[in-house]
Order: sequence, then structure tokens, then C-alpha cells
Amino acid sequence: MKYNWDWAVLVREPYLGWLLSGFGWTIAVSLAAWTIAFSLGSVIGIFRTTSNPVLRTIGTCYVELFRNVPLLVQMFLWYFVFPELLPKEAGMWVKRELPLPQFTTATVCLGLYTASRVAEQVRAGIESIGIGQRQAGLAIGLTTPQVYRYVLLPVGYRLIVPPLTSEFLTIFKNSSLALTIGVLEITAQARQIEEYTFQGFEAFTAATFMYIFVTAIVMTIMRVVESKVRIPGMISLGAK
Repeated sequence: MKYNWDWAVLVREPYLGWLLSGFGWTIAVSLAAWTIAFSLGSVIGIFRTTSNPVLRTIGTCYVELFRNVPLLVQMFLWYFVFPELLPKEAGMWVKRELPLPQFTTATVCLGLYTASRVAEQVRAGIESIGIGQRQAGLAIGLTTPQVYRYVLLPVGYRLIVPPLTSEFLTIFKNSSLALTIGVLEITAQARQIEEYTFQGFEAFTAATFMYIFVTAIVMTIMRVVESKVRIPGMISLGAK
């Protein structure tokens, strides 16, 4: 049977509105989850490089737990299982009264999962500096927190711009799994358009180009950022 192409479906209402709404939810989930991932991942990454065995153990356990459980499984655990483990009143609030429960769950799940990956990038960035600068900072009277704040982190973050860019793009693409718990992001809206119009090729082509559009913008911006913060004589991790 010959397929009946109809690209005009993408600009007709309500389908255009659905795509734009899905694009907005994808951006919102990705940015909110990245805020959690970068903040928490930085802390866990620092824990992984300290000399304190307790903090190192905490960091290692977190990374191994979240990085080795499939993201889809974590999404289901957070949405379907976690509320059942809470006290009855708290569980009912999470299930029925939590504002935007699907969005909140997807954001938290993506953020915590990606934090384990960001932590490894931060750890690699700090450890790539070498022990000499750490010892030099301590030798001039800086405390360990000050060494991290003024010496290790400013240099380490500049070295890991490429892999951090990759992690943001990964969290952007992984946001498509939010459809499994009811978030109407780009992929979910494309599927909905297909169900209503039977024009699946057009719907998913539009979704594909939306993903490519954001990816291209992020890559362009981060190339500029990398060129501005590059340290002469040092190669960023992941860069050619």
C-alpha cells in the first residue's frame, strides 16, 4: 500500500500546538533535571576525590547505585514504587496533591541518574590536575575546602567542558523516557499525532528535527564556551 504523505498536518491545529507544547516540556524537564544533576554531581564528584574515607564511600555508593540501574527502571521506581514506601499521608500527597507529579518525578529521576555521570566527569577533571597543585595550595596555608574552591574546581571544570556538554545532550535525549509516566514531551506528542492522524512519518520527522535543532544550538554555544575557558597548554578531557 502506498503511504499517503501529508506534511501539512504539522502546521494544522491542534497538532502544531501539540508539537510546540511537547518541545516546551522537553526543555523544561531537561533544564530542571540538569540543575539537579550538575549541583549534586559536583558534590558527589568532590566526595570521590577527598581523602576522607567516609565521603569517598558515600560518593562511590551513589555512583554505583544510580549509574548501574537502567534509567527506565528508575523512572518506574520513582513514580510507582516510591510513594508506596512513604507513610500513608505522605504517599497520598505525593500521588494526588504533588504539583505536576509526572513532571516532578521525571525531573528528579533524570537529575539523580545524570548526577552519577556528572560526578565521574568532575572526579576525572579534578584528578587530571595532579597532586602538585593540591599540595601547593595546602603549603601556602589554604584549607582543603579552599583548595577545592580556588584551585581544583576552577581548573577542573574548564577541563571537562566537552564531557559535560555530552552529559547535557544525554539528559536532553533521555527526557523522552518521561513519556512512560505521562509527561507529554516531544516524543509523546509525536506518538499522539500519529494515533490521531496516522501520519507517523511526518510526526516523528518533526520530532527528530526538534532534537537536532536543540543539539546543534547547544554544541555551538559550548564550542564558544570551551574556546573562551580553555587553559593554554592543557587539553580538555574529551577534546581532540
